[in-house]
Amino acid sequence: MVDGSRRRPVAAVLFDMDGLLIDTEPIWAAVRERVTREHGGTWPADAQTQMMGMSTPEWTQWMRDALGVRLSPTEIRDAVLDLLERYYREEVPLMPGAREAVARMASPWPLALASSSPRRLLELVLAETGLDRHFDVLVSSEEVARGKPAPDVWLEAVRRLDVDAEASVAVEDSTAGIRAAHAAGLAVIVVPDPKFPPAPDALNLAAARLDSLEQLSAGVVARARAQALI
Repeated sequence: MVDGSRRRPVAAVLFDMDGLLIDTEPIWAAVRERVTREHGGTWPADAQTQMMGMSTPEWTQWMRDALGVRLSPTEIRDAVLDLLERYYREEVPLMPGAREAVARMASPWPLALASSSPRRLLELVLAETGLDRHFDVLVSSEEVARGKPAPDVWLEAVRRLDVDAEASVAVEDSTAGIRAAHAAGLAVIVVPDPKFPPAPDALNLAAARLDSLEQLSAGVVARARAQALI
């Protein structure tokens, strides 16, 4: 007998943003380093990697406590986000194939964006790129209790879509994001960012791995969900 859950269609596709749809991890790193050094902190080589996946309250507190930035978490947030907004208003660096991949996924399925970026940046990026018309739900980790690798942001996204996590597929690039989506019960398709490659143990949690978003198709999504149920 074939398990009926494996015959159920995919319910939704959920995307991360930074490092997946847009090439912004180097921009985040440069902006955070600038704010850190300008305000009395130190910037170790792995600082950006340490912060990947953290929610806004988490990384602002971490910059103050671990990096020694002499600002309050609120002041750190405002300084970093103001600089990021300037970058994004000049140009949003879309990853190759990102626009087309989102459009392909939006044809058969509802879409959500589940990101560690603050909501103001999610809305700005989607509006600047025109991708806002494809997404039914946006969730920032600042809207939930814990950032990635906790599953909260993914669970909130599937809740708002009103779908089952186990019938949905996440598309991610980072170690924290992969772990978070897997912990939420989603099948995970990984498109690694070569500049910030995921840890091998996180890659092992993925149901599928692609070299770029140009390879993302309905067939890949369906197979990833089926693989995750084995």
